[in-house]
Amino acid sequence: MSQFVTKEGVKNLHKPGEELITTHCCYCGMQCAMHIRVEKKTGKVVGVEPRYDWPVTNGKMCPKGVTAYQTIEHPDRITKPLIKRNGEFTAVSWDEALNYIAENFQRIQREHGKDAVSVFGGVSMTNEKCYLVGKYARVGLGTRYIDYNGRFCMSSAAGGMLKTFGIDRGMTLPVPELEHTDCFFLAGTNSAECHPTSTQWLWKAKDKGAKIIVVDPREIPIARVADVHLDLKPGTDSALAAGMIHLLIREGYVDHEYVQARCNNFEELKASVEHCTPEYTSVITGVAVEKLIKAAHIYGQSPRSVVMFARGAEQQSKGVDNVQMYITMSLLRGMIGKFASGCGTFTGQGNGQGGREHGQKADLLPGYRKLTDPKAVEYVSGVWGIDPKDMPKPGVSAYEMFDLMHSGEIRALHLMCSNPAVSAPNANYVNAAFEKLDFMVVSDFFMSESAEHADVVLPATSWAEDEGTTTNLEGRVIRIRKVRDPIGESKSDWEIMSLIAERMGKGKFFPYENALEIFNEFRVATKGGPADYYGITWERIDKEDGVFWPCPSEDHPGTPNMFREKFNTPDGKANLGIFNWREPGEIQSEEYPLVLTTGRVVFHYLSGNQTRRVDFLMEQCPLPYAEMHPELAAQYNLTNGSKVKLTTRRGHMTVDVRLTKTIRKDTIFIPYHWGKELSVNQLTNPALDPISRMPEFKVCAVKIEKA
Repeated sequence: MSQFVTKEGVKNLHKPGEELITTHCCYCGMQCAMHIRVEKKTGKVVGVEPRYDWPVTNGKMCPKGVTAYQTIEHPDRITKPLIKRNGEFTAVSWDEALNYIAENFQRIQREHGKDAVSVFGGVSMTNEKCYLVGKYARVGLGTRYIDYNGRFCMSSAAGGMLKTFGIDRGMTLPVPELEHTDCFFLAGTNSAECHPTSTQWLWKAKDKGAKIIVVDPREIPIARVADVHLDLKPGTDSALAAGMIHLLIREGYVDHEYVQARCNNFEELKASVEHCTPEYTSVITGVAVEKLIKAAHIYGQSPRSVVMFARGAEQQSKGVDNVQMYITMSLLRGMIGKFASGCGTFTGQGNGQGGREHGQKADLLPGYRKLTDPKAVEYVSGVWGIDPKDMPKPGVSAYEMFDLMHSGEIRALHLMCSNPAVSAPNANYVNAAFEKLDFMVVSDFFMSESAEHADVVLPATSWAEDEGTTTNLEGRVIRIRKVRDPIGESKSDWEIMSLIAERMGKGKFFPYENALEIFNEFRVATKGGPADYYGITWERIDKEDGVFWPCPSEDHPGTPNMFREKFNTPDGKANLGIFNWREPGEIQSEEYPLVLTTGRVVFHYLSGNQTRRVDFLMEQCPLPYAEMHPELAAQYNLTNGSKVKLTTRRGHMTVDVRLTKTIRKDTIFIPYHWGKELSVNQLTNPALDPISRMPEFKVCAVKIEKA
């Protein structure tokens, strides 16, 4: 079948009797553009074709994206509401399920107060749904306890950007500009596996002479072609960045004119890194002195550079510090606001950017307004038609909600689009929290490990059965289109929330007939906020291939490049980080002598609830494994394929050994896409960053023994 695409349309991509529906992938923040092939006669989804004329991904797709359509009509789909009776799920009508939910929520709130019911959202949903999750919690249920799974993903990047820039936008430049970058400094991002379609821009730039510096305890795929691989010990990112900053200052690579005009705190920063010599930095990070010096010279001499970071640097109890120090490197070189230069985070979930901006966070309202700001509360209350006095106060972060379930302060939960039984740290504690609840509702389209704990499971639509918008890693707002009618009796999350709110006596606040009505209300709710979507319409998105926020009016062009003239701080200047070394929340000891870190593989996504159902992906990576250096394995009489038992202060698990020389000799890596006894998050440390409340997934002390 030939493939040819022009701006005028798609030609020869589908067979006779089929139609193509243009949309975007449901997985990572690249949001790769695609055409779904649908049989006209039956409405059956039969395949996918990449979209070659979308400027971000240019027809590239990864193994997950190519097979994503196979989950739409998968036989495991939940198609009817389910109520658990005598330990078994039984199919019931929507009326029975909704009445049962409302009765239990109302009973619990009568007996224990409104905040006894909680909501846990997710950012693989559209902006419209994410917006409504916040309104549903605060207006429909009247609870303060709402947070979301992005707390485990991008929250440290958000915290670092807010401290530095005064606003949280995932990237300061559009992706296509990366082709013209001279140097990439990639910290804690295994982009070749986690965001594979992004690497085309690195290869294009490298063909033009660009240099690549990789910061990672493993020799990940991109590190194999890097000019320098800084193989740091997990948990030492801020020290490495401080060492780089020390060298940039010492070697005269600071753009002092830019820093003086556009930044605060330079003298304080300089004093804080004065002792961070390459020798000092090497002792803390384990990176050789000569590597540090070489990286500083490459980065410092590059006319255009980009610093990118991801979960490796962010999922730590000092993730915000790490992010701010890496951004500071870019600011010292005068790169923020410059063509083909700047910084950004590789957004993990499909709508990780939009989903964190519009009310799912415990302390945020739509448009990235703070719930502690009386003017913000007054404005959003006016949009929603409630008295500002009735707006609930800020709640707590995602992991802290599990603490409140254990204590009995939270007694009911509505979980949407998330699977914390697998994705949260200290998973045994999280599963025990679910069992302590009086009542639990889950909306999902597959039965997840979390849903197994529920009293009611509601069949939600997949990404292909509803319309809306998402915001990709650049800050580009794009359109998700409906590919087919909902499977069975499944309903969209926005419809489910509206129906429950109606039975809770709040129906007048949720009068929506379709996602477009929600989007238009959502635009008004964001108007004037830091993340202003007011000028973005579905028509503009279709016409312009996406629109970048902030976009305050319909005649505004959007903002692909951030901070060209000023930052979003009161004085318009960026706040440079100040180095203050802190150890990880848990360090090695005689009993636990090694470091455990976690991450993703190219064939799976997050908790694996979708990708573990795709045969091809499971064939490529059916089980987790413990990746370790051969010299470490030899000390424990382990060989490739041996069973190894890993134990931390929170739990233990047994997996196969995978030997590789591309990992530090003191570090073990395990991917986290499996549940129950195969979940590495049984072992991980829930120590929280003091600002972002991000748990420390990437660093914990572990001991091993041959199983």
